[in-house]
Amino acid sequence: MESSTILTTILFSFLPIAELRGGLPYGYFNGMPIWMAYLISVGCNACVAPLLYIFLSSFHKLFYKLGWYARLFDRFVDRARLKLESKVHKYGYLGVMFFVAIPLPITGAYTGTLGAWILGMDWKRTCLAALGGVIISGLIVSTIILLGVGTHSIFIKAI
Repeated sequence: MESSTILTTILFSFLPIAELRGGLPYGYFNGMPIWMAYLISVGCNACVAPLLYIFLSSFHKLFYKLGWYARLFDRFVDRARLKLESKVHKYGYLGVMFFVAIPLPITGAYTGTLGAWILGMDWKRTCLAALGGVIISGLIVSTIILLGVGTHSIFIKAI
């Protein structure tokens, strides 16, 4: 196995669109044992939540000083809170975990963390919920990969 396979698996696992849905199959279908692809993909994707929280908090403080950003952000957050408030109260961090666990586009660690941050949820609990979701998502993707030949087309499109 080449080091480029490992590096590409890591890169895919960090990318917002691919996340571990792209990294894990890429590693496996390029000669990496499933356990190694799982550990690398889940490990890298689990780092997304704390890094994203730090990034969002830092840049938000800088940008919030700009009037147009503050108005836009407040309006966006107010709408999101009105739509999601009942669901957040009902499902809380378990909802974040299951949202991250669904291995489909637009769900995952980035979206789950961003949503939790916008809704003002605790960052430590959000990171733990995202970690749980990433672990579950990795198990789902691994199971689909191991179920049979041809399932790779779900994750990797031929060029």
